[in-house]
Amino acid sequence: MSDTPAPTVTPHDLSLILERQRAAFLRAGPPDLSRRRKDLRRLKAEILRRRADITRALNADFGQRSERETAVVELIPLIQAINYLIPRLRRWMKPERRRVSPHFQFGTAWVIHQPVGVVGIIAPWNYPVALSLVPLATAIAAGNRAMVKPSELTPATSAVIAEIVQAAFPPEQAAVVTGDAGLGAAFSALPFDHLLFTGSTTVGRKVAVAAAGNLTPVTLELGGKSPVVIEPGCPMGRAADRIAFGKLINGGQTCIAPDYVLVHVNDQNAFVAAYREAVGRLYPSGFAGSPDSTALLNRHHYERVSGLVRNAEEQGARIIRLGPDRADDGSGAHVLAPVLVLDATPQMTVMQEEIFGPVLPVLTYRTMEEAIAFINARPRPLALYYFGENRALQDKVLNHTVSGNVTINGVVLHCAQDDLPFGGVGESGVGAYHGKEGFLALTHARGIYRQGRCNAATFLRPPFGPFTDIITSFLLR
Repeated sequence: MSDTPAPTVTPHDLSLILERQRAAFLRAGPPDLSRRRKDLRRLKAEILRRRADITRALNADFGQRSERETAVVELIPLIQAINYLIPRLRRWMKPERRRVSPHFQFGTAWVIHQPVGVVGIIAPWNYPVALSLVPLATAIAAGNRAMVKPSELTPATSAVIAEIVQAAFPPEQAAVVTGDAGLGAAFSALPFDHLLFTGSTTVGRKVAVAAAGNLTPVTLELGGKSPVVIEPGCPMGRAADRIAFGKLINGGQTCIAPDYVLVHVNDQNAFVAAYREAVGRLYPSGFAGSPDSTALLNRHHYERVSGLVRNAEEQGARIIRLGPDRADDGSGAHVLAPVLVLDATPQMTVMQEEIFGPVLPVLTYRTMEEAIAFINARPRPLALYYFGENRALQDKVLNHTVSGNVTINGVVLHCAQDDLPFGGVGESGVGAYHGKEGFLALTHARGIYRQGRCNAATFLRPPFGPFTDIITSFLLR
């Protein structure tokens, strides 16, 4: 791993890089299938070659991130996404024949998916490698050039990402630019042909406003408070085990992590006991002391999440701490042990903000209608989770709520399904990517019609006469 941080650039540099990439795109035209596949294989090879560097950089940036967790949450999803794209490109790139209206027969119509040009990618700090390079791979698969702005909060990882991209592509095809939030604002104001942002809803609003000045199409992958609904009488062992995994992976710093649980009032104690046991099985030496756990990114985030717990406790919530924290031992790691928050109310900050840490409020309901109403009274979440086998209750929740993707009897793993689109609704996001939907989002569906020698339109132009009236009456039946 290089000890040298990625060089920062100025807003003027950003414009120059964009101009060079756009000029190269217009000069070369869309890359063919063979070129795109070679580019994706080259990117994959560089990622695998730098695997150890990626692991060390992430551990340095977080203060603690295990090599195995990095493989599970960053590298496997990234490599599998590239593997998914390569064999499917031929079918996606193939012109699609479309129907021609009967009175325009002898003509032909088809759609081609044309690269949009230069794609801007703004990546967050929580999964900096996957959330930089999966969008880049998608942009390359779609035939575009790309500029990537990783988070300034993970500088060591950003430097490795820059090295990977520089080794795989010339700068007029793909470039990584680094800098602070001010550079990020300048980046989002560039006249890209598409801008893909992953991050908080607050920053997403600013990105959307900046992009609107250029009428740049955007894909916004945001977040929110993703609920878990557990149906009455559901066996708690399996549910708690899967919820604990999804909540605690990456230290809870996952945009689709379970944010709160809705459990029947009669099942609350059973869930709490099962969750405590599940955490013990996942981290037998304690979460804070486990080599398999991930620290919160820095002191600021540790204090923010701890503050959510304090605020809830001050307002009467029951707090169950599942182990000691580790924040001041000199290692640079700020590890918050898992926390359950019982008797939370909507007024508490923990129920108003996305938690982004190992803190799980457990709320109760008496009827499924009550649970659904609670979800619908809040912004539409990026993910929704349901546990249980009652198909009628399951369908009621699915049919009467709106969210991003859903996992039934599990959490977070819908994101690992490459053939599913990934995206939110409203405050949790705009648009979707992953798989074919990512290819479609970063291409322009260009409709083409070739007029035949004869068609009815010949009789619908001046000078009009009686035959025009006959044709008009026929077409207006």
